[in-house]
Amino acid sequence: MHYRTRSTPYRLSRTAIALAVLALAAQAAAQQADAASAATPAAAPMQKVEVTGSTIKRVASEMALPVTTVKADEFANAALTTVADVVTSMPVASTNVPSAAGAGTNMNMRGIGINRTLVLLNGRRMVNEPLSNGFVNVDMIPMSALNRVEVLRDGASSTYGTDAIGGVVNFITKRSYKGLNVTGQAVVPQASGGGREHRLSILGGIGDLEADGWNIYATVDTHKRSALDASDRPELSSPERLAELGIAPRAATGNYAQPANVFSPSTGITGNPYYASGCTAPYSTPALRNTCIQNANYYVLALPANAQTTFFTKGSLKLSEDHLVTAELLYAKEHITTQRAPSTTVGFNGAVAQITPSSPYYPGGSAGVPAMAGLNGSTLNVSWSVAELGPAIARDQQQATRLVLADEGRVGKWDYRLGFIYGAGERDSWFRQGYVNGLKLQAGVRNGILNPFGTQSAAGLAYLKEISADGGQIRHTTNLYTGIDLTVTRELMQLGGGALTLAAGAEFHHDANKDRALDGVIDVPYQNRLPSYASGSRNISALFIETDLPVTKELDFNIAARADSYSDFGNTVNPKASFRYQPARNLMLRGSASTGFRAPTLFDRYGYRLPGATALTTSRWDDPVLCPGTPGLAGTGKPVAGANPLIVCNAQLPVQQGSNPDVLPEKSRSLTFGVVLEPMRNMMLSLDYYNIHFRNSIGQLPQNAIFTNPAKYADLFVRNANGSLAYVKNTVMNLGDLRTSGVDVGFSYGFPRQPVGDFKIAMDGTYVHQFENQNEKDGAWISNLGRFGSVGSGNVSASPTYTFRWKHSLRLSWAKGDWFSQLTQNFNTGYHDLNNVAPEYFRDIKPYSVWNLTASYKGFKHINLTAGVSNLFDTEPPVTNSNSTAYANNIASPIGRAFNARVSYEF
Repeated sequence: MHYRTRSTPYRLSRTAIALAVLALAAQAAAQQADAASAATPAAAPMQKVEVTGSTIKRVASEMALPVTTVKADEFANAALTTVADVVTSMPVASTNVPSAAGAGTNMNMRGIGINRTLVLLNGRRMVNEPLSNGFVNVDMIPMSALNRVEVLRDGASSTYGTDAIGGVVNFITKRSYKGLNVTGQAVVPQASGGGREHRLSILGGIGDLEADGWNIYATVDTHKRSALDASDRPELSSPERLAELGIAPRAATGNYAQPANVFSPSTGITGNPYYASGCTAPYSTPALRNTCIQNANYYVLALPANAQTTFFTKGSLKLSEDHLVTAELLYAKEHITTQRAPSTTVGFNGAVAQITPSSPYYPGGSAGVPAMAGLNGSTLNVSWSVAELGPAIARDQQQATRLVLADEGRVGKWDYRLGFIYGAGERDSWFRQGYVNGLKLQAGVRNGILNPFGTQSAAGLAYLKEISADGGQIRHTTNLYTGIDLTVTRELMQLGGGALTLAAGAEFHHDANKDRALDGVIDVPYQNRLPSYASGSRNISALFIETDLPVTKELDFNIAARADSYSDFGNTVNPKASFRYQPARNLMLRGSASTGFRAPTLFDRYGYRLPGATALTTSRWDDPVLCPGTPGLAGTGKPVAGANPLIVCNAQLPVQQGSNPDVLPEKSRSLTFGVVLEPMRNMMLSLDYYNIHFRNSIGQLPQNAIFTNPAKYADLFVRNANGSLAYVKNTVMNLGDLRTSGVDVGFSYGFPRQPVGDFKIAMDGTYVHQFENQNEKDGAWISNLGRFGSVGSGNVSASPTYTFRWKHSLRLSWAKGDWFSQLTQNFNTGYHDLNNVAPEYFRDIKPYSVWNLTASYKGFKHINLTAGVSNLFDTEPPVTNSNSTAYANNIASPIGRAFNARVSYEF
């Protein structure tokens, strides 16, 4: 099967010319440069470096590509503790921090999906997170070894690979290091509870690369954050706030709770024997239909606990002035502890727990459980959350190993760069606490050993211990990446603006994935799946070429093309053309056009495929057939005759997730246009327009879209012979097209020097003009701009996404002698809430702004001190009706004001 892109002229003809980009060096730097120029008429030529987005080395100050650079010393200035903090602070990115899913931190440039952003380490790929095989977990990157981060804000499919649609993030480590540095950092929230962070790094190196011709350095970096329980911030999800938002628990019917709710199939009665006494605090509260509803916030984590350790070492040997050999080794490990509400009596494939009149715990029986009016002594269905077990806790571990051997030098007139890379990733998860065998749990209720309404007897506690699944392994997944690359460059001839330079290269890499859900998962609530095994692999070989044509000193063109051959998807060719035009010293224009091709990930195509349900919905919904109500508005439905409202109304319903053997590749095109201007000395202002459109987008249809329009997606509701819901099909699939456009804005100004010190202001922001998608091919366009939309975030989530109209990072800094201070604002505009609630509760989410303040002092010998306050004004996260916690935990931190301190000792 072959996929070919359209011609470059066609792509270029659709270039949407837009807005400008403007830039100027700081006044002090300019004055120093002028002075140096005057003192040294024959200055040495500027050193050329490789800029992210091109294989041709050039003077970095040319700014030919829309690249954002964040230097390592800026991390501490902005109170950034982890790599996750670094990428989250970038306006161009919609980034997901470590979550309860255990996946780690990923980058989502332009908000178009985590598997469309290419993450590199020193210009080469990293092994993907094993389970989804669609993104790099940036928690594995050694922060203490970083020199800078370069973010290429346009596509780079012709340079790094066909999947670099959203952009490229290149983490660049120190070239060499000599000495010893020990850095410790702590973050302490002002409010009590969890969320504390501690970080320690040791960096050491020997040898001077320039003087001795060799250098070896290594670093060990550890970071740990304690879990933050939702109960640590009760004000964020108080009953009063939930009621104001229309998501109050008591406004719905309870399902799984402690004490258990019951349903009588023979009489249709629903209720709870302890409803009259107010249910059992703190586990549950009264709800509709005489039921109790679980107090989810008593168990929910606002932030999961996570810890990571990275080891990185690099050795460099100069064989000559034109020949450098390097070796890099990275080993990283991360633990994330996830937590859910206690295990429930839901069984495999929807099996229902029952209690018979022979049980002493039957309502009105010998054990003293209150009687319920209207029961006729028949068997009851029981919906029980086993509070005695505590929350259901799982432990997720990831580890990654990466080895790179590289040789770069010069042979004759050719510069070359040769590299070999080996990467291996593993991800394992275990039941840690509160998990049991679901079928045996149901049997214990039916035979009268377990009390679903209160405290267990000694025999009941012993039985729970006997059926425990704790300590069992859930899953084992591995990823393997091996590759080799060669790039050669040389100057061919002189043009009016300099040398016409040619670069050519070849790559080959093998990607393999194995995923096994172990036997321990069967019949365990919250897993609800059979053991499985899946594996997949592919080979990708590529040839690419790039030419830099400086036609005049003012006008430069760059043309590149890449041909890739996939062992499972055939061939694709993707060109890229860019230009840089500087008609005056204080004005520069730039632009680019490129195409892309993204094959399904190994998980998308070859991952697990199981019959029946494999998970539960992320939110509560009404079964549109068995509990019809207002579509998309859970809790409004009424059960049909004979249906159990405890499992069909306002409930987490069974879904089938997994891969799709028929999923096809995506094809894309990207356009940028910008201008660089120097309006006045010591000021920079920039505007870069971008436009991205891709077809056959790969992802999961968001569950919000399915349940808001169940008639349209009726074929996704798979039912058993008796009409009960077997599952909602929510596997990976090709959706429709997606298109987005906007403007990246940059501004900086260095104020004239004052006796009290130097002041600077800088801002980076992104304005999104358009963001819309189709849920199916040729379907209606749905806007996701300034509202919860229906675009899933790739193969790790079916939750709806959100797109800010405007997002920026603003920095105000002051420096004098050994002192430095910076005030940073991170801001995003508001948006329409999800509003799957009654119309009277529809609302908009307000803009969100957080200020961080840091101050540092380096006047002590060998010691640098930094202290700061994160969330200076203790701003609460935005209030939302999109989840049961009532605050936007996907875009803001619930920690509140926190104090941080950093001590670095170097000798």
